[in-house]
Amino acid sequence: MEHHAAHLPDRFAGTAAMNRCGVITAWGGSAPELLGYDADAVIGLPAVELLAAGADRPRAAAAVRNCRTGESVRGELTARHRDGRDVDLLVRAWPIVTESGSDWFAIFVRAAEMRRWDTDRAVVGGLFEQAPVGLAVYDPQLRFLRINDALQEIHGIPREDALGRRLSELFPGPEADRMEARLRRVLETGEPVTQEHRAPMPALQGWKREWSSTSFRLVNPGDTVLGVASAIVEVTERNRARDRLVLLNDASTEIGTTLDVTRTAVELAAVAVPRLADFIAVDLLQGIALGEEYVPGPVGGGAVLHRAAIRSVHENAPEASYLPGALITFHPATPQAHAMATGEAVLLPTLEGSEDWVAHDRHRAGKMATAGVHSVMVVPLRARDVTLGVAHFYRWQRPDPFDADDLTVAGEVVARAAVCVDNARRYTRERDAALTLQRRLLQVTTPQLSAATTAHRNLPAGGRTGVAGDWFDIIPLSGARVGLIVGDVPGRGIHAVAEAGRLRTAVRALAQQDLSPDELLIQLDGIVSQAAEGEDTPGAPTAGIGGSCLYAVYDPVSQRCTLACAAHLPPLIVEPSGRGRLLDLPSGPPLGLGGMPFQTTDVELAEGSILALYTDGLLRGTSGRGDIDAGLDRLRRALTRPDSDLSHTCDTVLHTMLPAHGGADDAVLLLARTHTLGPDRVATWDLPLDPAIVGQARSLTTGQLTAWELDELAFTAELVVSELVTNAIRYARAPIQLRLIRSTSLICEVSDASSTSPHMRQAADTDESGRGLFMIAQMAERWGTRHTLAGKTIWAECAAP
Repeated sequence: MEHHAAHLPDRFAGTAAMNRCGVITAWGGSAPELLGYDADAVIGLPAVELLAAGADRPRAAAAVRNCRTGESVRGELTARHRDGRDVDLLVRAWPIVTESGSDWFAIFVRAAEMRRWDTDRAVVGGLFEQAPVGLAVYDPQLRFLRINDALQEIHGIPREDALGRRLSELFPGPEADRMEARLRRVLETGEPVTQEHRAPMPALQGWKREWSSTSFRLVNPGDTVLGVASAIVEVTERNRARDRLVLLNDASTEIGTTLDVTRTAVELAAVAVPRLADFIAVDLLQGIALGEEYVPGPVGGGAVLHRAAIRSVHENAPEASYLPGALITFHPATPQAHAMATGEAVLLPTLEGSEDWVAHDRHRAGKMATAGVHSVMVVPLRARDVTLGVAHFYRWQRPDPFDADDLTVAGEVVARAAVCVDNARRYTRERDAALTLQRRLLQVTTPQLSAATTAHRNLPAGGRTGVAGDWFDIIPLSGARVGLIVGDVPGRGIHAVAEAGRLRTAVRALAQQDLSPDELLIQLDGIVSQAAEGEDTPGAPTAGIGGSCLYAVYDPVSQRCTLACAAHLPPLIVEPSGRGRLLDLPSGPPLGLGGMPFQTTDVELAEGSILALYTDGLLRGTSGRGDIDAGLDRLRRALTRPDSDLSHTCDTVLHTMLPAHGGADDAVLLLARTHTLGPDRVATWDLPLDPAIVGQARSLTTGQLTAWELDELAFTAELVVSELVTNAIRYARAPIQLRLIRSTSLICEVSDASSTSPHMRQAADTDESGRGLFMIAQMAERWGTRHTLAGKTIWAECAAP
């Protein structure tokens, strides 16, 4: 290998001169630093004295002889440093003819420095001649000094045209100006800079590519700034791969945030544009948004689709053929129809060869041609082997066409969206079914009552958790009383709604037996426990276990309200003055535990008081985890100034407590403004246990009806009272009491001290008795028996004219 010691900087090379006898006559350069001797110490010494003890001195003598013949010498020698260590040197010597004869001049360097220098030269040469990375060297005026073949290909400008010119001269424009500013900053500060930028590649017809450029300052060993060097690497595919991964990650978090079909389609469009396409349209089968079920497999021709979402890089998407909400059909020759019919994605890198599509869909093709569309992808939305719709992607602003990698990414994004759309469709279907069942099973008709004016609201959950099992009822009871009940079944969905309907039906049946609130809850608790023991539906929640309930009975005659609670929130009472207070109730156990007692509480309500019953969904707000105490305080304040129309009050409360779309849980609010039936509407007589009193009872009844101007009911009421009083005298015990109540109907009641209940039977033609209750049942609207602590009351209601 040839060594170029003469081209090394002075600070690395030592110099020496020797006469024809090999005696050192001159000593300079870096010789003192290399061997530790100054000139005074070595001049006049034979050069071989500086060689190491093991050096080949005969070889050195041969060098002197060669010098005498006029030939140059080069090679490697081991010299002795002044401190005693050996130093390997690379030496090159030339003969010099002088007046005194033939002397010689030598340059020597450390062998390790020379090898590193040669390696550096080889590396630099290899980089410029063989590396695929673009390399450029600029002088201090930022003119090209050297360009390798890779950079010449990137620039697309011949090397001879680029050398000696600046970037801004070759590529006029702001991007070149910015690049020169970065190079100047590197030249001035010495801090390397790595920057990514986009630039055209002429070999690819001007399409933009992304490049990573690293620039650093060049300084020689003497700290003189020689210029700047840059290494340019194309990172287009790397960045695209990174962007695709980011897109897929974003799709997993940004698509399917709600259980709404249309919203999911909009989220798909938002993820795809502009990162993947310049325009996207998402079309779903017409019944998907309604929760309709479709059979697995591809979709045949003639299918009607609903445009769910569009998105464009242009504002208002002027290139859109159809806007969201439009109904669309595709001709079988179009890529959209093909994708839905086969279930396979379609990639059209260019529109060449798509004459059939253009011919059969001129409207849409014309829109795309106007917009400059050059590349299309069509991907069917499929989930669980069911085709739900199709998403079509277009490019015109980005010059590069869709490729196989783009189709793969689009397929994964659309597949994610398809699963979310299907989940939303299933949720919509189940929610609609649950709401329909809830309306059918839990529908409450506000009855006409003398005891109270009522209003209610039942707001299903607005979140993605599904309909819950909140329920309530308003039950007319005997004696002009009213039963108010609110309950909450654990769980969600159809199972919870069905269980709530079952409990409501059971409560209605139990309430007709005129049970006290605590007795009714005991019976209801037993029903829930028995249902839980027989529950065998796989995957269904345990029926009703842990449910809550609050039952209140209000009597407008006594103005007393009797309540019993099964782990439910206490009612709120708003007095006629507007002051609201929570009623302190002993909270019994949840329904379904079995065998545990419930307690009743009696409270007197002034006329015009409002009794508010509700479920916890009204208090917990949007999240479903709100603070109950704070919710109770808001509810109390919302009811402080109730409207004269309780329906308006309900709306005000819901507006205060919940957002317009509902909370995270079902919310029930039941309001009842109490009324009083005073002495002018109630007549009571104590009767002796004497058969002769039956006639007097009829007379008392007729006289009272005349006073109430209900003479039209005289015949019916006389017959009913006669039969009830006769049965009490014949079969019961004193005391006997007759009571007439003028409510929305005429109520006739006869009370006695016996607990034995009468029952209606079918008398034979020859029987002389047994027809009394049958006659009452035929002439009265309703009749029944109500048990009390003192005995029982038999009652009958006659419709008022």
